[in-house]
Amino acid sequence: MHKKQQAMTLLQAVQASPSLARLSELSKESSQRLELLQSLIPGPLKNAVQAGPIDGAQWCLLVSSNAAAAKLRQMLPTLQAHLVSHGHAVQSIRLKILQTPR
Repeated sequence: MHKKQQAMTLLQAVQASPSLARLSELSKESSQRLELLQSLIPGPLKNAVQAGPIDGAQWCLLVSSNAAAAKLRQMLPTLQAHLVSHGHAVQSIRLKILQTPR
């Protein structure tokens, strides 16, 4: 006897799984952090930065180039202070340069 499985939406699947629900929360929080920093990031760099993973008190920003990472590296203390002043427990921000396929 075969039991018919109910189709479920992605949202239902995420909510049904504690680990997926936590991953979804972290993704949303990471995006919110980046949105909070948009006013501090210079215009030309805004398209070069993406929200990355949160690992405890460390947050990662994904950067499209070495040049953008060099500029952002100078801004990290300011970015971190801004996040902390808005209630985010960020002890460090890590930059990861995205590799483009050759």
